[in-house]
Amino acid sequence: MALSLNRRAFLGSTGAMALAGSAAARSAAGGIAEPAPVRVYVVYLGTGGAWPKPEFDAPREIAQRFAPHLAATAAALGDVEFCGGDLIANNGAAAAALLPKITAARADAILVIHLAFGDATPFRVFAGTGRPTAVFSQPFSGHDWMYVPRLQKEGLRLIIGASRDLGEIDRLVALLRVPVHMRRSKIILVGPPGCAAGTAAARDFEKVRARLGPEVVQVTPAAFVEVHASVDRAAAREEAETHWISQAREIVEPSREEIVKSCATSLAMRALMREHGARAITVKCLGGIPIETLGYPCLGFSKMLDEGLVGACEADMDSTLTMLMFQYAFGLPGFITDPLIDAGRNAVIHAHCVAPTRMGGPAAPRLPFSIRTHRDDNRGASLEVFMDADIGRTATWAKLADLDTILMTTGKIIEVCDFDDRGCRTQVVTEVENARELLAKWGGGVLPDGMMELLHRVLFYGDHVESVRDLARLMGLKVLLEGKEMRASA
Repeated sequence: MALSLNRRAFLGSTGAMALAGSAAARSAAGGIAEPAPVRVYVVYLGTGGAWPKPEFDAPREIAQRFAPHLAATAAALGDVEFCGGDLIANNGAAAAALLPKITAARADAILVIHLAFGDATPFRVFAGTGRPTAVFSQPFSGHDWMYVPRLQKEGLRLIIGASRDLGEIDRLVALLRVPVHMRRSKIILVGPPGCAAGTAAARDFEKVRARLGPEVVQVTPAAFVEVHASVDRAAAREEAETHWISQAREIVEPSREEIVKSCATSLAMRALMREHGARAITVKCLGGIPIETLGYPCLGFSKMLDEGLVGACEADMDSTLTMLMFQYAFGLPGFITDPLIDAGRNAVIHAHCVAPTRMGGPAAPRLPFSIRTHRDDNRGASLEVFMDADIGRTATWAKLADLDTILMTTGKIIEVCDFDDRGCRTQVVTEVENARELLAKWGGGVLPDGMMELLHRVLFYGDHVESVRDLARLMGLKVLLEGKEMRASA
């Protein structure tokens, strides 16, 4: 019974509610290969003593409490393999002796289940391998937890869950996967040379590779047009009819042929991703590709996001990397937005012409939507997604800046508006703690003056602040709560 309760708590609270069942949903993502499983080496630390109690039976605790839970965790996440499972004494010598075995197991990350009293030296030993490392420490296992913040300040990529709730293990393991998956990822950028948008470091693909791991593959507009021309038009018509036209609340402006053209673009993007083994794509859609030939990629982006992939507009590398990290961490798609301050309502309006229809993840039901033109020029086929059913839900919006700092804010969805049909098609209003302070501290002192660098944020369902703090520790990043904090000037 305790395992069942913890499982429900995990799936309902961390944003990872999309993960239980997402493995099957992801497998349908247009034939794009799933990432290789992350191998997590499990170490049970501490055999007994005064704490938790003299008669503590560590093997029994492992067999009855932890091993079944880890099996369920692996099944729910779908992209984790647990290995190891050694029970060792809680001291540095025992930890060091285990390192060759961890290496031989080709472990990508380490999960330490803290069972009994020690001095935290093994935490340093395991995190010192450079592998992402997490510690689960339940109450009365000892006082080792006190040293983790000190180790983090030293730069060790170590996180901890101090809780009696086994669901905390699931959260930790979900985060451990992210640095590993990022190192294995490829991002397709479609557009002319030099088209990448975002902060300076994110536009330097060698720095992206060295700092976060993904390889960026650039495809010229001409090459993309060739791929688009080779797409089976019957397949494009099938996608248009079954996935969009028959499911839409309304088709307002675009013709069927315009929708089919956009679906051909969707299939062309997937073909590129299959060819290069990529799980993310961003396109210089405004002024970068021939819209008259290809249409806008909005429908294709939305479908990818619904299926656990990443499709990002305007060649925005900051947002693309943000979406990829959050997708791996929480199994959730992101809604790239142009935020607008509405201080009179103490709110931020998030608006854009493309949004996922499964904001709750691949296994969630689709939100209602209408098919519209792209609002900036009244061309192509785009989406107006209605998030009315999620009024009252907490949302987090974020942006990675210069491969260094994650800007982040939370708010509550209070309205789905259409402000006199202005601006972008999909609009959602979020109440914030202090809109005027958010305006005054916009960018947190870390963003340059360019419009694109200052503008975009990516909105996700759920409150992810604490998990993003842990994710940042694993990836060597900083976190700023926008509207509350600013980086001090040099």
